[in-house]
Formats: sequence, C-alpha cells, structure tokens
Amino acid sequence: MKSILKTLFACCGLLVVSLTYAQDLHYSQFFNSPLTTNPANTGFIPDGDYRLGANFRNQWSSIMTLPFKTTSIYGDVQLLKDRMENGWVGAGAVLLRDVAGSGNLTSTKLYGSIAYHQLLGYASLLSLGFNVGYANKHINVSNLKFPDQFDGKFFDNKMPTTASLDRTQTGYLDLQAGMNYAYFPTDKIYLNSGFSVHHINKPRESFFDASADGTVDNRVPRRYIAFLNGSFLVNEQWIINPNAYYTTQAKVSQLVAGANAHYNLSGDGEYLLIGGLYYRHKEAVIPMVGLGYKDYIFTFCYDATISTLKNYNNTRGAFEFSLVKQGVLNQYRGNRRETICPSFKSL
Repeated sequence: MKSILKTLFACCGLLVVSLTYAQDLHYSQFFNSPLTTNPANTGFIPDGDYRLGANFRNQWSSIMTLPFKTTSIYGDVQLLKDRMENGWVGAGAVLLRDVAGSGNLTSTKLYGSIAYHQLLGYASLLSLGFNVGYANKHINVSNLKFPDQFDGKFFDNKMPTTASLDRTQTGYLDLQAGMNYAYFPTDKIYLNSGFSVHHINKPRESFFDASADGTVDNRVPRRYIAFLNGSFLVNEQWIINPNAYYTTQAKVSQLVAGANAHYNLSGDGEYLLIGGLYYRHKEAVIPMVGLGYKDYIFTFCYDATISTLKNYNNTRGAFEFSLVKQGVLNQYRGNRRETICPSFKSL
C-alpha cells in the first residue's frame, strides 16, 4: 500500500512540475518584458541607451486561495556605440520570481544577457543575443495534502504521511538564444520580428531522483518564441503599435495578438495616454490602459477569460502591471546617426 501511495504521489508531483514548465513564466504584456521574450532584445532601445523595467502578474485569484504570482525586474544598456560605426553591444540582466499554489511552488531565476546589433544599410538592423542563468525551484510540502491523510470526509495534513519527495528544491543552469530583424524604411514606420529558443540545454528539473534505468529524467523541454511588432506614426497625436506573439513548448502553444495606441497629450510626447486590446487565442480578451510621463511608461492589463474556465472564475483571469523607464546616459557625439531606429518620443 505504501508503495502505491508513493507512486501516486510521484505521479501527481510530476504532473505539477510538468504543468508548470509546460506554460513557463509568461506575461500578456510580452512587449514590456523584452529580455524574457528574446535575449536579442537586450540593448534594443530606440528611445534611449538604457532601460529599466518591472512586471507583476496575478493569475487565477478568483478560483485559488493562493494564486499564481509572477514578478520580474530587468535592466539593459547599450555599450560601445562610440567605438562601432554601424553597431553596438547590449548587456542586461533579469530577475524573475514566481509563486504558485497552496504548496508554494516558488521559482527564482536570474539571467545575464548580451546581444550584438548590426546596422544593415540605412533601413534595417540585425540583432543576435543569448543569455545564461540559474533557476531554482522550491516547494513547501507542509501545505500539501496526500491520499493517506484522507479520513473518509476530509484531508488532515496534520496526520503523518508516507509520501515524500527526494528533495524540496532543485536548481539548474539555463541557456537561451535569439535573433531579431528590424526594418524602418521611413521615419514614420518601424517593424520588428524575432525568434528565440529557450532552455537550449534542456536542463533536468525534478524533486525526484532520476530512475536507475534512465526512463524518468524530467528534462525541461525547449521553448520556442516568435514575435512581430511595429510602430506607425499616424500624425502628431497618434502612434499605433500592433503586436503578435507565438510560443510553443511541450506540445502546448499560445498565440497573443492585438494593438495599442499612444495619444500625445502634451505636444512634445512627454505626456501620453495609452489604450489597447489584445486577444489570447481561445483563452482571453485582454484590454490594456496606461500613462506615459517623460521617461516612464506605466501600463495595466486584465485577462478576461473566454474559455470554459469562465464558468468557474466569472471571466476573472489575471491582471498585470508594467513599469518601464528608458533614458539616455550620454548624448552621442560623432558622425554616426544619434538614433538608428526611428524614435517617436519627441514629435
């Protein structure tokens, strides 16, 4: 009986881990989390030469006592612009923390990234980047309930259990790589597309020891991300930003597409009103609002569930906050164009 219970618990544990990495950490505002979307975004900053940002996502609070909470902070900077006539280097880092469920499954990840950006002619830019980091996952088993703690009516986690993990935390080295291409034929049009591969090394992630015969190894499957975005200067008041994002991992895929608009309130682009609408295929409609003040942009979005899950959460899926600051450390002086990509900040 004990072996059956342990096997059942092991299966449940593996399912939890599988579901966790099948979706990986993600944001609806993927365009405001550039370093987690693609390492080639590192140092790709049209409105400045450095960038700082923070993101927070709260998911499923309407159906879970302890919802999924994802937080990240990041920063990146452009380097060697004064030494390279047609390119520069981007360097950055991102820290992520995700807490999920009553077992407090906590993920903490720290990545450092670097990218090289090369101007191709006068209307396009090619970027290549990679990052390397360390990921740690920890689970609090004291908040979990197991089959042998069921007394026929209720689960009592004060009762002793024979179920056990081989460890309550695991860590691993993680590698990502990506490529971007930007095209800006005029000072009113900017297009950008990219592709990245995450978990290139397929690190082992499990709270259990690998089986002796090697049949159970629990590797994190590779994740593939593609995106397409743009900025169109309609007139002195309006900028339209369409965005699309597709990701797939372990036969689970996600498609998000939509657009947001920036309205110039001040005439010089320093005060912005932001509104947008996005759609996650078969899952959610995502309205977004925000404000821009000088170098700061704050945005909020809400995932309104449209899948069958809406019958349980009353369409209340998730909400997100994003705060981004872009700035200039030093004004570039030289014979190269000060801003390679079109910037619509000052109109």
